[in-house]
Amino acid sequence: MNSEQIEYWNGDAGVVWVAQQERLDRQLDALGRAAFAALAPRAGEHILDVGCGSGTTSLQLADAVGPTGRVVGVDISLPLLAAARRRTRGPHVSFIEADAQTHPFAPVDGVYSRFGVMFFADPFAAFANLRRALRPGGRVAFVCWRSVDENPMMAGPMAAAAKYFPPLPPPDPHAPGPFAFADRGRVARILEAAGFGAVGIEPHDEPVGGNDRADTLELALNLGPLGRLLREHPERRAVATDAVRDAIEPFIVDGVARFPTATWIVTAKS
Repeated sequence: MNSEQIEYWNGDAGVVWVAQQERLDRQLDALGRAAFAALAPRAGEHILDVGCGSGTTSLQLADAVGPTGRVVGVDISLPLLAAARRRTRGPHVSFIEADAQTHPFAPVDGVYSRFGVMFFADPFAAFANLRRALRPGGRVAFVCWRSVDENPMMAGPMAAAAKYFPPLPPPDPHAPGPFAFADRGRVARILEAAGFGAVGIEPHDEPVGGNDRADTLELALNLGPLGRLLREHPERRAVATDAVRDAIEPFIVDGVARFPTATWIVTAKS
């Protein structure tokens, strides 16, 4: 059981992500579409969207597979799933609360994820389970972050606010979290151990943003490791806000955020 992540995403984190849905989707859309293009969903296919969150990517997939296809979004967060279900259009897209490490999925043609596969307590078990869900010749495509140092969208605000908090222990690079798949070799080992073939792990660099100053600041203060830290220490929020505002300012162009990002586009076949 992925109990720690289930508790986290069903608490304040899930509620916050629902509140930030529009800003977050605007910021991440281009990266999700890069993985979407790698999967190339076709009309009539059945697709599993892992870590579907509030459902934006599931709806995009549903448009691609059409009324003769089917998309199932899976997530462990009830707040995010509730938001996704409110947006559902048509019977060919549905959402389930399940842990993708263990859930017995019905057979699908493809597995997709936009930043939803880095939070498994046991990624080896999770990807073995997802491979079992794929029909022969089925495929997987997902986007995940490379290292935090290559992604100033998250590294900059965290570094700017760090002086207002007690020193943090060095993070376990393989612990469930946004950067758990930064190591390309580890990702390859996980997929190969799960029985996947034709594994491809390609670097993808693309600027993202699209939000104005105020919305970009809201995202930086509420999501990711910094958001978690501020929820644990709300008394530090005021002083951290000024530092984070300064950290994001170099990335505001004509009033709109534009951050460089570094991700992997990962593909494989069953």
